[in-house]
Amino acid sequence: MANVVLPDAVLVKNYVGGDENALATLIERHQSKIYGFIYSKVMDRDVTEDIFQDTFIKVIKTLKTKNYNEEGKFLPWVMRISHNLIVDYFRKTKKMPFNRDTEEFSVFSLMTDNSPNIESKIITEQVEVDLQRLISELPDDQREVLVMRIYDDLSFKEIADLTGVSINTALGRMRYALMNLRKVIEKNQIILTN
Repeated sequence: MANVVLPDAVLVKNYVGGDENALATLIERHQSKIYGFIYSKVMDRDVTEDIFQDTFIKVIKTLKTKNYNEEGKFLPWVMRISHNLIVDYFRKTKKMPFNRDTEEFSVFSLMTDNSPNIESKIITEQVEVDLQRLISELPDDQREVLVMRIYDDLSFKEIADLTGVSINTALGRMRYALMNLRKVIEKNQIILTN
């Protein structure tokens, strides 16, 4: 019988159906890409091994509980799992103090409110919605850095490592993102305070 190359989706289905070899085939097929991706972010063989194993432990758990429903998108799904584990690793090992008093947070510092009554809560939520909408309109590279910095609480070193750029590039993208946000806020006269 000729060696038939089965698509990922079929192998996933076979594995869920009890064929243990199907997973081995999937891992073999994608391991160099996933391993390479992890290594390019953490630059450490031991850590890469750990994250690679944790990635497939999560993959197995999800497939075993039959919660996987991304037919045909196996590799991007696994890459997302490994990316999240990389972020967790950086959070645990290189946690930087999150300083909100710098100039870069001037837009966001307006959102603080010590008296959370209903009115201010609604305004704060509205501000958050407006901000999310504005952020979503930023170019991808700027949005990515801004979200990692503000919402994911990562340092510029961590952002640089995760996005594969230099710290200066990450800082530059953040600066442009904030300049663009300010421009849009001024142009639309959006008021971010109550």
